[in-house]
Amino acid sequence: MKILAVSDTEAKYLYDYYEPGRLQEYDLIIACGDLIPEYLEFLVTMADCPLLYVHGNHDDYDREPEGCICIDNRVFEYRGVRIGGLPGSYRYRDGEYMYTERQMQGLARRLRRSIQRHGGLDILVTHAPARHLNDFDNLTHRGFDCFNRIIERYRPKLFLHGHIHSSYGARIPRLTSRDGTLVVNACDHSVVEFKDEWKQNKSLRRSIRRQKAE
Repeated sequence: MKILAVSDTEAKYLYDYYEPGRLQEYDLIIACGDLIPEYLEFLVTMADCPLLYVHGNHDDYDREPEGCICIDNRVFEYRGVRIGGLPGSYRYRDGEYMYTERQMQGLARRLRRSIQRHGGLDILVTHAPARHLNDFDNLTHRGFDCFNRIIERYRPKLFLHGHIHSSYGARIPRLTSRDGTLVVNACDHSVVEFKDEWKQNKSLRRSIRRQKAE
């Protein structure tokens, strides 16, 4: 599965300088927040795949982006891949999508219930990073420690986040890993190849095992 991950800034390559067919190669688009609805609607219109999104701390929309799927605080399953989302950033002022660590823990509990119903988690999508994983010490760009607990417990193959712009410093990482989870800073845009062949063929494998047992 080829995933286009976007966040925080509207990529000129995909928007202002878009060329026909440029978005046709993707199997899924995942938006990690702080993007205008018009941009998300453009992407999902030009692509031949779904667009999933979480809200960023600046996403006080008058309307939600049409044709897109919000995955805040829940798991959405696509082609057998279980994708869970958590919105917003650390609270540094009043805002609809700004949370204290304790408040985010409450949202994470809701997500965990959804994870349990789906039998696990393959991709974690958030706006903010995890604490001490691509974040800063100031409140504005501090990550959430409860995201680390989700990674440790469910071992998703992929963790996508935004909020930490590459312009914040020369050494802002785009890719890193923790406990076997690939961590991607999706600011602007990133392309990720997610190996989901086993997921897509899961029902077939079960059928083969049943036949062998018989």
